[in-house]
Amino acid sequence: MQISLLQCQSSRDVQANLAYIDTQLRQLPRHTHQAQMVVLPECSLLFGGHESQQLQYAGTNDEGELKQALATLAKRYQVYMVAGTIPMRADDHRVYSRSYVFSDTGKTIGSYDKLHLFDVDVADGTKNYRESDTFHPGSRITVVDTPFGKVGLAICYDIRFPDLFRALRLAGAEIIALPSAFTKVTGEAHWQVLLQARAIETQCYLLGAGQWGQHNEGSRETWGHSMIVDPWGKVIAERPEGLGWVQAEIDLQQVAKIRQQMPVLGHNRFIDPMLAN
Repeated sequence: MQISLLQCQSSRDVQANLAYIDTQLRQLPRHTHQAQMVVLPECSLLFGGHESQQLQYAGTNDEGELKQALATLAKRYQVYMVAGTIPMRADDHRVYSRSYVFSDTGKTIGSYDKLHLFDVDVADGTKNYRESDTFHPGSRITVVDTPFGKVGLAICYDIRFPDLFRALRLAGAEIIALPSAFTKVTGEAHWQVLLQARAIETQCYLLGAGQWGQHNEGSRETWGHSMIVDPWGKVIAERPEGLGWVQAEIDLQQVAKIRQQMPVLGHNRFIDPMLAN
């Protein structure tokens, strides 16, 4: 089964971002007999926009222009797609950062709203990030049944919260997709080690699709290094810099073998209170 992550350098120009993804999908290296899963980065259609722009493009009740555009691409190129993130209206003045999963016919088969919001101070040109000013946190985890296996969803900053990944494993995840836009500073320090740690802990494949480079005339800089990590923690494919595809074949038999040989889930002495009831 082939997995393809797209590394982007998205901007506030939705149409330009959409055209880039369309072009890359048209050129996607693939074996015609294989199902194909594509993972896009966080904010792949709208990166760094002001709150007013997020609201302008935000969909409502699972409908909207950006969602339809991505579903159309999944159908046109016959790929299963973890479609990065797009803004969807919340009940207050904010939006959810939502990741949809589409089948190769463009059907919605799952979605996830980012749980952990990036409200931090970073020693870069932006310095202060306050996602909660614009985004409303999600309230649920998501694991989606696909021909590739059970796919858990997380987004960017979520990677720092291992309890979420344990919950995804307990819910049956074999693969975890992580659309991201890590800053250069935090990415250089922690991106790879966090992906490897979450893969080892959950014994899942980790699919980290990232933004790369300078965005919006240099106002933001992201780390890139999109990578696929196997359930033993080995990086099996990576694009450190530049734009384009990261591809690898995955084998769920490896997941089963590692879990059988090292059954850490059954050895865990810390039981979630909800599971103990």
